[in-house]
Amino acid sequence: MSYINAETVLPEDIIKLVQQYVDGEYLYIPRKIQNQKQWGEKSGIRVFLKARNEEIFKLYALGTSVAELEKLYYLSEKSIRRIIYKEKSRVD
Repeated sequence: MSYINAETVLPEDIIKLVQQYVDGEYLYIPRKIQNQKQWGEKSGIRVFLKARNEEIFKLYALGTSVAELEKLYYLSEKSIRRIIYKEKSRVD
């Protein structure tokens, strides 16, 4: 996250008002609800995990065992089974 100097974007009267509450400190201003991004949207991890999970399910459907998938993807048996269950219910 980068910082923007308030003097470059805010009118002087608003800066003085904010200084009454937070003088010389960093202040986080959250996004409007309609502009918020979902988890993983910015980094691309959401797309990566979706593709990985689809691949795990595809390999499982082709006969790869859960134990083999654990080793291949460095995930626990519980995680592999959860992914398979979710992908199967999504496909049905």
